[in-house]
Amino acid sequence: MSVRRERDGAIMVVTIDRPEKRNALSLEMSRRLAEAWTELRDDPGLRVAVLTGAGTEAFCAGADLSEVGAWYRSMTPIERRRHGEREPGLGGLTRNLDPGKPVLAAVNGACLAGGLELALACDLRIAAEHATFGLPEVGWGLIPGAGGTQRLPRAVPQALAMEMLLGGDPIDAATALRSGLVSRTVPGERLTAAALELAGRIAANAPLAVQTARAAARAGSHLGLDEALALEQLHAEPLRGSEDVQEGLRAFAERREPRFEGR
Repeated sequence: MSVRRERDGAIMVVTIDRPEKRNALSLEMSRRLAEAWTELRDDPGLRVAVLTGAGTEAFCAGADLSEVGAWYRSMTPIERRRHGEREPGLGGLTRNLDPGKPVLAAVNGACLAGGLELALACDLRIAAEHATFGLPEVGWGLIPGAGGTQRLPRAVPQALAMEMLLGGDPIDAATALRSGLVSRTVPGERLTAAALELAGRIAANAPLAVQTARAAARAGSHLGLDEALALEQLHAEPLRGSEDVQEGLRAFAERREPRFEGR
């Protein structure tokens, strides 16, 4: 069981590599994913990450259930809450760790339970045409506790979110696309190339602008419009004096590609 990290210029490709277990996450794998997001956050040479699963069957089937029961029994409810208040969540991304840079989920198969919660914590999602998405936890006596009850209703229409949360049945990629859960679907053999192409377009843009637009969109998504517009200006104003803005304007005037340095 492992998590692989590879660099492609300014792009970090993170692969959940446990296909024999449908890429289910052990506690150790969650820790390794948290290390990847910390590297993305702290390395100025990295601008975007792509998260995917090994193989074609599953993106991630969630937490390794063989470990879950033992983990629940190892702590009291108070200890578990305290742990949750300070430690990164499932996959290192669902709680308490924000890399500050875009993460794109390339969903290559079944995206279930904590796997869907991990994908929901990403900024963008594209999917193979055979992918499926679901939160089956209520059938196990649990609820989606890594953000599923909160992020899914913000990502898709309320009626669909409630059906998925309460019924536990998965949806297919076509439904995910229609509902806005993913931004596009592609044939499975094209998924990696499509994800890297989109990540490359993001990485080519001014990094401070990308990070600031991401932060503004995340922070303002649950505010009223007037508050959100004021927040937008607070984020936009510091960028206007940046070197990247001057480079962007020069490149536009000179009809060439800009060379952004993140300053």
